[in-house]
Amino acid sequence: MAATPSMEDYLEKIYKLIDEKGYARVSDIAEGLEVHPSSVTKMIQKLDKDNYLIYERYRGLVLTSKGKKMGKRLVDRHHLLESFLKLIGVQEENIYKDVEGIEHHLSWDSITCIEVLVEFFQRNPERVTELMNIRSELESE
Repeated sequence: MAATPSMEDYLEKIYKLIDEKGYARVSDIAEGLEVHPSSVTKMIQKLDKDNYLIYERYRGLVLTSKGKKMGKRLVDRHHLLESFLKLIGVQEENIYKDVEGIEHHLSWDSITCIEVLVEFFQRNPERVTELMNIRSELESE
């Protein structure tokens, strides 16, 4: 079964916590996602059933290779979209909220196309300048 947007949020948060702290506790996940611990426990059980992680009550959780791969992909997608929005001039204070709003609604094909575009702009910074000049012109009309 494909991961739902909610499952993706949990996998992304779990992956980041394990990467940063070496572990992910229910309380840390609940705090990070602003949900109740009981909701975290239910989702962890679902992710365990779908082989994204192994959960042992009172012992913690470990991501499976499938879970690690998906978690990394989701974190990378988030960073890519942040980079893209910065590149096109979105105001810093809007970036996180905007990424959260769009990341689950884009196909992996669209993500790949954005990745290619970001790579193009990184290799051709003069094009970013042109883009910003056009943006300024449009905003002043």
